[in-house]
Amino acid sequence: MLRPRIIPCLLVRDKGLVKTTKFKDARYLGDPMNAVRIFNEKEADELMILDIDATMQGRGPDFEMIEHWAQECRMPLCYGGGITTSEQAQRIFALGVEKIAISHGALKNPSIVTELAEKVGSQSVVIVLDVKKKLFGGYEVYTHNGTKGTGKNPFDLIEEFQKLGAGEIVINNIDNDGVMKGYDLTLMEKARKATTLPLTASGGAGTMDDIGELIKKFGIIGAAAGSLFVFKGKLKAVLINYPALREKDELNKKFFPKQ
Repeated sequence: MLRPRIIPCLLVRDKGLVKTTKFKDARYLGDPMNAVRIFNEKEADELMILDIDATMQGRGPDFEMIEHWAQECRMPLCYGGGITTSEQAQRIFALGVEKIAISHGALKNPSIVTELAEKVGSQSVVIVLDVKKKLFGGYEVYTHNGTKGTGKNPFDLIEEFQKLGAGEIVINNIDNDGVMKGYDLTLMEKARKATTLPLTASGGAGTMDDIGELIKKFGIIGAAAGSLFVFKGKLKAVLINYPALREKDELNKKFFPKQ
């Protein structure tokens, strides 16, 4: 039975786990491998790890680091960061990663989406769109950690990438990143209308009820979160956490009764 997915999203910089606010002010949190082990124990639905500096630094993926994560991870793992060629992506799959997330690489070379979909299957090809509100209304896709505007409408890109063979779309809201005041449901509603693909929201979750409201509105959807699963309390003490199976069941019964 299909159910909503609750997905911790880990950001990595210089091999360390960090958390940003609106893609800025990265706070160092420790060793990402420790977080992977804890999410294993807590039986997370899946895990997304993003190397946030690979594109900014103009380098490819750190395959050694990815291999270590993949060997440790006991849940489906999605990796993103610095992927610009199908050869890089296929090498990552060979290390044991189930999904690859492409952002700038897909915008720069859209044909990579079709090439990968044909070689490994659409279900393994995830498009991440980092989206920010425009000053006078609407939304725009950004790259390079939210520093470079593309001038492109995210909903047009969603339709384009679906046609090219992508298997999932992740909408990463730059304005809500690390703010912990809830997802931009208006943004997600527009994204949902643009595609029939599996869709994941990222940016803004501060409580499990925020995830619940997302599920209530969209049903089968991915709810990705960073701060919610690495911080605890008003002072944001670092504590890796994730809802127990009972808590997820209660959340689904409350917000997603059609099971």
